[in-house]
Amino acid sequence: MNPTISLLTLSFIFFFFFCLTIPTSTSFPYHKYCKDVVPASVSTGPWLKTDSLPHFQNAYFTGGDQILGPRYVGTSFQTQKANVTETPGVVMIDGVLTFWEDTRFMGNFTGSRTIDYGEPSGVSTRRQLEFPLHGFWHQGEGKMCMVGSGMSELTSVDVGFKLHYSNSSTLDSSLVTGTLECLDSSKPSCFDKISLLGFSPMGNYKQTGVDRENENGGFRVFDCKENVSLGFHSGLDVCSAIKSVYIFYLEYLEDCGSVSCDPLGGGHDGILPDFMSFNNLECASDGRVRYLLDFSNTSYSGVQLPFNPSTVLVAEGLWNRTKKHLDLVACRISNVKDTLAKASLGDCSIRLSLRFPSTLSLRSRSTIVGQMWSNKSINESGYLGRISFESPTNDNTMLQGLRYEYTEVEHLNKSCTGKITGKHRKGTYPNAYSPDMSVDMTVRNTIGQNTWGYSYVLFVGEQPSVSAVHVNDNRSGIANISYVLSFSRAINFMLGGEELSRRRVEISAEGTYDAETGLLCMRGCRDLESQNKRLPKNESLDCEIFINIQYPPLNTTDRRVVKGTIESNRNKSDPLRFERIALLGYSMYFGQAEESIWRMDLEIIMVIISNTLACIFVGLQLFHVKKNPNVLPFISIVMLTVLTLALVIPLVLNFEAWFVSNRNRQNVSLGSGGWLEVNEVLVRVITMVAFLLQFRLLQQTWSARVGGDKSWNRLWVSDQKVLYFSLPLYVGCGLLAWFVHQWKNSYNSRLHIRDVGFQEQSFWGDFKSFAGLVLDGFLLPQIVFNAFCDCKERALTPFFYVGTTIVRLLPHAYDLYRAGRGSPLDFADIYANPRMDYYSSVWDITISCGGLMFIALIYLQQRFGGRCFLPKRFRGSSAYEKVPIVASTELTSREDVI
Repeated sequence: MNPTISLLTLSFIFFFFFCLTIPTSTSFPYHKYCKDVVPASVSTGPWLKTDSLPHFQNAYFTGGDQILGPRYVGTSFQTQKANVTETPGVVMIDGVLTFWEDTRFMGNFTGSRTIDYGEPSGVSTRRQLEFPLHGFWHQGEGKMCMVGSGMSELTSVDVGFKLHYSNSSTLDSSLVTGTLECLDSSKPSCFDKISLLGFSPMGNYKQTGVDRENENGGFRVFDCKENVSLGFHSGLDVCSAIKSVYIFYLEYLEDCGSVSCDPLGGGHDGILPDFMSFNNLECASDGRVRYLLDFSNTSYSGVQLPFNPSTVLVAEGLWNRTKKHLDLVACRISNVKDTLAKASLGDCSIRLSLRFPSTLSLRSRSTIVGQMWSNKSINESGYLGRISFESPTNDNTMLQGLRYEYTEVEHLNKSCTGKITGKHRKGTYPNAYSPDMSVDMTVRNTIGQNTWGYSYVLFVGEQPSVSAVHVNDNRSGIANISYVLSFSRAINFMLGGEELSRRRVEISAEGTYDAETGLLCMRGCRDLESQNKRLPKNESLDCEIFINIQYPPLNTTDRRVVKGTIESNRNKSDPLRFERIALLGYSMYFGQAEESIWRMDLEIIMVIISNTLACIFVGLQLFHVKKNPNVLPFISIVMLTVLTLALVIPLVLNFEAWFVSNRNRQNVSLGSGGWLEVNEVLVRVITMVAFLLQFRLLQQTWSARVGGDKSWNRLWVSDQKVLYFSLPLYVGCGLLAWFVHQWKNSYNSRLHIRDVGFQEQSFWGDFKSFAGLVLDGFLLPQIVFNAFCDCKERALTPFFYVGTTIVRLLPHAYDLYRAGRGSPLDFADIYANPRMDYYSSVWDITISCGGLMFIALIYLQQRFGGRCFLPKRFRGSSAYEKVPIVASTELTSREDVI
């Protein structure tokens, strides 16, 4: 059979059966399932009011475990087409019910789909299960019934969908409930009934609770003095500001000791939540909002997930432009234990109000603060004690008009500036507004424990720090400054000996910075992260911390380290005291970063030029042996093997990088864009070309040796002697490099040397450096070969041995130049990469002198003989012994003539 015809036949059969399995329309009659809900009617034209059509997002569901499983976490419905019918108030609707999953959240799912929020473990890959539906919606009664079909285990299954969706709703009637049923009970792919719970959108929603509460003066308790809270020009700004804060911390106030403070309505002895998040339902331009207030005992990244009715409050709110606070009325969802169809919003006595403080301080750095209370009397059932909440400290909600008030600058220890030892060199230091004040760092205690982190300026004076605008600001002298130091994990020395968790540790600090000396002196506060998370705010901060940081000069010519200390001012007997902590960070000033980027681009070009020249020089050698084929046997096989392996090994080790784009490596994104990626591919292509040319030269030399006469056997013997000489030399030097590697790592471990940016060099990294040294001396096997066979054939063209050596030596010359200028970026070393060869002032000079000496030796050998550089008594070559024979023959001939 023709393979092409067979392939077309199989494709047609696959397409035919695939089309059969796609559910286009249900075979189940509408009237059989929906006649008692909404009778069918005849369409008379398109429906134009699309904003009021049934739809919901992010709904909660239970049931259907046979097809959904635990990883499907939400559902939504969207109307796709609507028509007016001849029955008043009845609309014909085509829509899609979608269930979706999110693989990032692999928490503990139960039958009620309670989600254990955690940190995302990977990239989201969402899969969907869709059910196309057709049916009718009665606007007046709020009833909707539809039938359709969907895919279950690659099998089409008929379904029926019933939904209660009111044409207009208020806070207490905004719930949307429904069910999805399988209508093919005889099929094994059928599933249990699925119950849905969602919320109607703003299009048919009317706010009443907030307006009624404002009329009764219910939010006066949170009215602020003038200029205490920041305002907005529109409600959209409020939505954006709250959306940027993913979690709020709850603090239970004094009256929670005698009354219930569970916002979810649990008993007084129940476990109280620690965190609250605002999940946006809808936000209007006039400042009216609706939120799901989600309560939990675990902070998470804030990605909006389907709600759990037992852990949320439903709230509507309005931004009060006059009093500058957002007021909310919240309700609990009740009657959800038995079935979602009976769910309702019952107790709506909870009130919330939040504002945006116009001033921050050391002990109060939350940009959004608020309170929660009940409008019931203390003796009424369902009364809620007062709860305050605030956004995380030092968050990124920097609203216009925000100021900072310094409360600890005057109380700084006057001797704190003397705790940094060392002489201050003359020079220019970064000004307080410069982005150079932000530093990546590591902290280390007295016993060698380390953790990574970063620091940045929050305010300079009363103004927020704006990095790029003030780069060229020439302001000098002493400036008040507020600062943030954040560390990746909490180890015991940062917690005063109390190792409780691995949560990020953050220190808020304020103090003074002297731009004349580069010295930053501050007082800091840290969250105690106590076991009792409901300590009052003034008892949960440790503000007996002093921080000193010394910045290096801007005009430094080499890499300078930002140094500092973090110390506790508490008594030695205090359990919160910790020992002095060393702070280290490499400075990467803005100007130096720009210079490093320019240098990276230059080195990329140099790498490409060097690899291209290497290809040209090998090509010229091939052209030389083509014109002079008799010189091929006099090229050392060992030398060509070294050069070939030097090219093939990196190609083999990086072969997967040709096909895998997401590699585990450090990405550089400092303005070079995709230039480094282009360079990476281009260098490999050029290296591949160089390898092919070098391999061709090795193959031609080998063939010339094998196909030559028996007199060339002595050349094989010479190459064997070269191998016997060079192999022990390479192995011995390699072992020496390994011993040095082991000694360095052992020495660093004993001294706990873990500086910023320090990475312990692996054995493979040291081996690559040693391999680079071998390649620098690639002419050594040829020199030894020429000495053993004592030949003076011009086997190598000067373009090859001089040009290739220069290509190998130029990085060392460049490294000497680069060492005098310095760079704060390790990854800027692209051309003369320290991980690919030995680079230092001593090595650069030694290797360069050695390379030039090898060039001179090859030139002398090819002109005067392989042993020309040896003393006369060690030369003893066959070429030297031919002279007496020729002279004797000529003398005999002359005697015969006479």
